[in-house]
Amino acid sequence: MLLLLRKYGWNATSFQVLEQGFQYWFCGDDACVAYVDTGNSWVAAGAPITGAERLGEVAQAFVAAASHAGRRASFFAVERRFIDMPPLQVTLIGEQPVWNPAMWSAMVDGHRSLREQLRRARAKGVVIRAVSGAALLPPDAPLRLAIDALIRNWLAGRPLAPMGFLVDVQPFSHGDERRYFVAEWSGRIIGFLAAVPIYTRKGWLFEDLLRDRCAPNGTAELLIDFAMRDVARVGSSYATLGLAPLAGPVALWLGVARVLSASFYDFRGVQTFRAKLRPDRWDPIYLVYPSAGRPAVLESTAALWDVLTAFARGRLVSFGVETLLRGPALVIRLLALLLVPWTILLSLVAVQLFPSPAVRAAWVAFDATLTLVLFTLAARWRRWLGVAVATAVSLDAITTSLQVALFNLERVSGPFEAIALVIAIGAPMAAALILWKAVGHHHSTDQRLAAG
Repeated sequence: MLLLLRKYGWNATSFQVLEQGFQYWFCGDDACVAYVDTGNSWVAAGAPITGAERLGEVAQAFVAAASHAGRRASFFAVERRFIDMPPLQVTLIGEQPVWNPAMWSAMVDGHRSLREQLRRARAKGVVIRAVSGAALLPPDAPLRLAIDALIRNWLAGRPLAPMGFLVDVQPFSHGDERRYFVAEWSGRIIGFLAAVPIYTRKGWLFEDLLRDRCAPNGTAELLIDFAMRDVARVGSSYATLGLAPLAGPVALWLGVARVLSASFYDFRGVQTFRAKLRPDRWDPIYLVYPSAGRPAVLESTAALWDVLTAFARGRLVSFGVETLLRGPALVIRLLALLLVPWTILLSLVAVQLFPSPAVRAAWVAFDATLTLVLFTLAARWRRWLGVAVATAVSLDAITTSLQVALFNLERVSGPFEAIALVIAIGAPMAAALILWKAVGHHHSTDQRLAAG
């Protein structure tokens, strides 16, 4: 497979298919499609790995093979040269910044704010150095162990559950083909960058760019600056940081999804960071899939669902549950929003449903206060406040259950009241579980960071 990549690896994602989790479909001796099987679809990582003249032929054969196996087929993160293959459909999914490393130094010289960012990081004592793949080959090498710890801390601090497909962090496979860079500060590893080759373009994808949460500002920029100058010295003419998802003129519904999912993934932040490095150009990146004769929006939605399932390692529902239980800001904000109509409803229902008017007033006041506190917590996480809110909601669940058992249960007069009581008990229990999971997630992350 490596020999095939050296001959035909053109897509920015091409080298990544050597990592664990991919299957390979070969079409003769000079063509291959790397893909993941989600159970319902074969999602290819980029375009077929073959000569440009065979791209259409191999793509159609792959689609036919997937159909024969009872799977839909799609090609994720392909570039413009692949999108004119009839009868495949195309959806823009983002843009990819591209630099010519030979021009990087001149760009930095003319970019005052970037120079200042680099200067501040150096002034803080951040030092970047290149590391050979051989130095990271032994799993028990001290530097390898330090980078492994950085990766664990970085993953633990993400709002999303760990993902697979093209964003899995596997920086040590085929280490002799990669270029590695580390950022050190006060004797510890605080940043890491692994670059993988794009053989036929004499280029590099800066695949893994990680920084410790305590790293001084400018650490990531300093890593990129060092790496750009390093690959320029070996004659590279192409470098990219990879896809900025949902950047550029994507479809309206994808733009809405970008806004609604901002608490889980900062799409705009990713694009803004890369844009401030002044790429030479932005290449559009597409999702390509065969037409099934359905409305375009349904076909693109199905293809994107397949891609999301691939990133979730084939377990989209459990991935979503794990992400929710991490307690990101969006989930806490959603809990607060749901409390608003519930509090209004409590203030309007018959007082006979409570042991006394004072009890109803107390519940309304508690839920109104809890709503405000949850919005505050969603805006900025503070551990002490998270523990306090989780404790209060847990006591709410216990108290509500006692009230239902001792007062409301024997007074239920219809299905609507029964449903309301189930919600009254179940909602705070579920909210308490989410909040305690969030507390535990943040606490374990802080412990890992403290341990270094």
